[in-house]
Amino acid sequence: MNFSATGATQSASTRRSSALTRRSMMGLAAAGLAAAVVAAPAPAHATSSGVKARLPAPTGPHEIGTFSTRLVDRSRHDPWVPSQRHRELMVSVWYPAARTSDGDHRLAPYMAPGAAERWDSMSPHGIPKGAIDFAAMRTHAREGAPVDMSGGRRPVVIYASGANDPRTWGTSAVEELASRGYVVLTIDHTYEAPAVQFPDGSVKDDAPLRKALKEAQQNNTMSGLLKKVLDIRVADSKFVLDRIDTLPHGLSKAVDARRVGMFGQSAGGIAAAETMYEDRRVKAGIDLDGTLEYNPEPNGTDLMPVARHGLDRPFLLMGRQGSDRTTEPSWRKFWSHTTAWKRNLTLRGSMHQTYTDLASLLPQAGVSQKVIEENMGKVAPARAVAAQRAYVVSFFDRWLRGDDDHLLDGPSGRYPEVEFAG
Repeated sequence: MNFSATGATQSASTRRSSALTRRSMMGLAAAGLAAAVVAAPAPAHATSSGVKARLPAPTGPHEIGTFSTRLVDRSRHDPWVPSQRHRELMVSVWYPAARTSDGDHRLAPYMAPGAAERWDSMSPHGIPKGAIDFAAMRTHAREGAPVDMSGGRRPVVIYASGANDPRTWGTSAVEELASRGYVVLTIDHTYEAPAVQFPDGSVKDDAPLRKALKEAQQNNTMSGLLKKVLDIRVADSKFVLDRIDTLPHGLSKAVDARRVGMFGQSAGGIAAAETMYEDRRVKAGIDLDGTLEYNPEPNGTDLMPVARHGLDRPFLLMGRQGSDRTTEPSWRKFWSHTTAWKRNLTLRGSMHQTYTDLASLLPQAGVSQKVIEENMGKVAPARAVAAQRAYVVSFFDRWLRGDDDHLLDGPSGRYPEVEFAG
């Protein structure tokens, strides 16, 4: 379920799912959520014989550590399940790690077993069920590795995934940032993400969201549901911002809460923009192909506050082929109202999911070239990953570190796939 900027062509399987619900502004009615509506939970002890896919190695100079932690917001009831008195989130933290050679810190799994079962059962974004063993996949980060304190306090970036996607779906970009000296936090939005596994082994699925989607379809209240999803995501993000200074495992001494950025794909990019508008602690942000209005189809009405008023801090819009500030109505409004530094880039040949780990994983899933192109376009996967990493790092280096490599000044021969729309 992804809130895309435009109504680009979908795969045949996605079109069948989307017959139940039209594409929505943040993707609530796009492939992911539509699939979630019809997908049954995975068997209790499902196993996968799929390939153990790998993501491209990060290119920065730092080793990476990671851990996951449960955060409890006792100031509010859960907005999806009001009978629950507290809002519980699972967050992963990625950071530069001290070099270790004792073998005590294994490579972290891409996804917890219970979450992996559910994600696989949805056949997400063109990946056939069982084609990839998401639980057996390994990242490039060491679980619980000691923090590298040699660089002083480090800037922080929050990553937000697309709606109804897991927090792991942007690991390639997240690892790149961590390898270059950032502390990165990724958030699962409980009862919206397809499955969130907590430390006690319990798994919370997305049944409340699927129920809300059916009701919104029946009552023609999709805009209200889209607003609810965004409001919850922004509240979750603000709560995580509140906890940056209290992160465990020594991270509280390694982070600089005065230098915080946020980025995400689809609904995650939308959440980055709106959180930044509402919370001045976020100093810079990136929206990867997420529209900025509460409409099932983008038409420039019912704009989010950030689109109506713009931002006074740096922001980057990065869209798929055919999606830029001239073609996407809410982006055009946002652009006209934003007084700070801004750029709008397009990745030539890309599609909505190109800005996720699908760019690396789908070619390893044993599918045809036709399926690959239907889901992530014609841009070469390695080039898509390299370009996204380069521009995300360049942006945050410029605005959180004051280190400008001038990549964002104009078109670059190093990345001819990237077009500047402004």
